[in-house]
Amino acid sequence: MSAVVAKPRTTVAEATLDEQRRRVGQLWKAGLRYPRLLVFGAVIATLILVGVFAPLIAPYDPLQTAPSQVLTQPSPAHLLGTDNVGRDQFSRVVYGARISLGVAVIAVTIALSFGVCMGLAAGYVGGWTDQVLSRLVDAMLAFPGVLLAIAITSALGPSLRNAMIAVGIIQIPLYFRLARGQVLQVREHEFITAAAVIGASRFRILRRHIMPNIANPLIVAASISSSTSILALAALGFIGIGPQPPDPDWGSMINSASGALGRAPWLSFGPGLAIFLTVFSFSMLGDALRDALDPRLRIT
Repeated sequence: MSAVVAKPRTTVAEATLDEQRRRVGQLWKAGLRYPRLLVFGAVIATLILVGVFAPLIAPYDPLQTAPSQVLTQPSPAHLLGTDNVGRDQFSRVVYGARISLGVAVIAVTIALSFGVCMGLAAGYVGGWTDQVLSRLVDAMLAFPGVLLAIAITSALGPSLRNAMIAVGIIQIPLYFRLARGQVLQVREHEFITAAAVIGASRFRILRRHIMPNIANPLIVAASISSSTSILALAALGFIGIGPQPPDPDWGSMINSASGALGRAPWLSFGPGLAIFLTVFSFSMLGDALRDALDPRLRIT
């Protein structure tokens, strides 16, 4: 008789590693199929690295003033020139990436957490819960987003923390309406009814069956709303109720540069280009994610 050779068992660690490799492979294939996903994902990753390693990239302290070098033109020593108190503009733009990207992450987290939880409750529970939450969101939508952010920041006091809270609050309606609409569609499927029939709790149905099926549009919305958060922060900084001086915020830098456009027009180039590049990249990444994650748009 021939000996039977036992196959080696797959350990949990090996199975986890295989799953990670499979996911990386799927992500790489998606990137090759949708080049914008790789291009703008790389741009945003570069901006994040710039913010993280700002102390190594910036040639000067962004808060250090030099009265003898006020409004100097761009040169090898100061790539974007200096501002009205002699601070290196390039260093301030680099450090500004920390503030803008940090606000985008925190504001989207606030909006995503509250908006999705409210949308799940309104869409699945329905009844008076849906009515109360929907009317609350309708009241928020009655105010223009930036105007509401200005009102919230003015009430709480001008600061970076309050600006992040305000920007997060004004985006809650976006996630609420998106989550609620998706839940209203998914809850009519047969597998939701089957889960309820076998005794699954509402929380389990929401966590295990509904959330995985509505995650893709939420991911796309998070990417696109990141660009909205950065624009809102820049607007608050421009009018002086966002991050306070001497913090290197892109919006406040453009505000400072506006007073010297006749003498030093180059001061607005750096922060303006940084805002444009970041907002454009997040918007294009969101559009690429929509194409990649929507099964109706996938190329077979």
